[in-house]
Amino acid sequence: MSELLPYLDSVAKDIDFMIDRYFVNKVGELNKASAHLLAAGGKRLRPAVVMLAADTVKRGSSHDIMPAALALELTHTFTLIHDDIMDDDTLRRGVQTVHTKWDMPTGILAGDVLYARAFEFICMSTASDNAKVRAISMLASTCADICLGQHMDMSFSRRNDVDEYEYLEMVKKKTGVLYAAAAGIGAVLAGGSAPQAKALYLFGLNTGIAFQIQDDLIDLLVTSEKSGKDRASDLREGKQTLILIKAREKGIDLLQYKRDLTEAEIEKVINELTDAGVMAEVKKVAQDLVAESNKHLSLLPPSKERSLLMEIGEFFVTRSY
Repeated sequence: MSELLPYLDSVAKDIDFMIDRYFVNKVGELNKASAHLLAAGGKRLRPAVVMLAADTVKRGSSHDIMPAALALELTHTFTLIHDDIMDDDTLRRGVQTVHTKWDMPTGILAGDVLYARAFEFICMSTASDNAKVRAISMLASTCADICLGQHMDMSFSRRNDVDEYEYLEMVKKKTGVLYAAAAGIGAVLAGGSAPQAKALYLFGLNTGIAFQIQDDLIDLLVTSEKSGKDRASDLREGKQTLILIKAREKGIDLLQYKRDLTEAEIEKVINELTDAGVMAEVKKVAQDLVAESNKHLSLLPPSKERSLLMEIGEFFVTRSY
């Protein structure tokens, strides 16, 4: 990953520059609330996928579709703002969540602003009108799927019989489809063929699911100081994650930890799950998805950009933040 991390840093700087230009220091409380999480930083992984997918199809085309890369970051941030409201989380990216810094109505509207502007920024890309229409259609369908996935996630909280298939279907909609859209939109706007766009879309879908599984592991394993989020929030809320499902299959009831937890209690849970093989099984599911996703890229000619996409998949399941 010697070339990937500098590339991701470069993309993050470009996206941060655009965020500063279009969102930061705008007058009005709603504008400030909309910019709050955007300005707090982030890995900017979805924009990186947009740009790499475009350059895999047509080298150098990423410059023309930078606004679309920003659009995917806006969409992602809109979902985070609304997720934090529904989960009543207080910390995100190391800063106070929007609805706790302002209030719930402002948080809802701030997310709505970012959602709307995402479509505006896709239209600002340099691409054919037909490609822009296809990209907008893809993003609209993706946002509907994200809402379905979030609703599935919420409905799972009333059950304790969610199986692995249901979990993966929920994660596909809640997280996978946005990475799929990032890769697909990059390909479409760069003028890629239908088979190329489909291959990149499926790559993004599988790696996106793997990303969420790793995120569930990070939620439990990584401290708040490092992750910038409330540690073990999934455990405390009794969320039906793959960790909980695998644990239940082995006779470990994680719902007993649906309460405030000390760091010592969290470490105890981690040790129990590790000894039972749960953590290894969960990691393997994510790794298998990445391996499957790389097969889709074989349709595209070898290039530096294609190699970087493969490295992103590996990064998704090895990162600790």
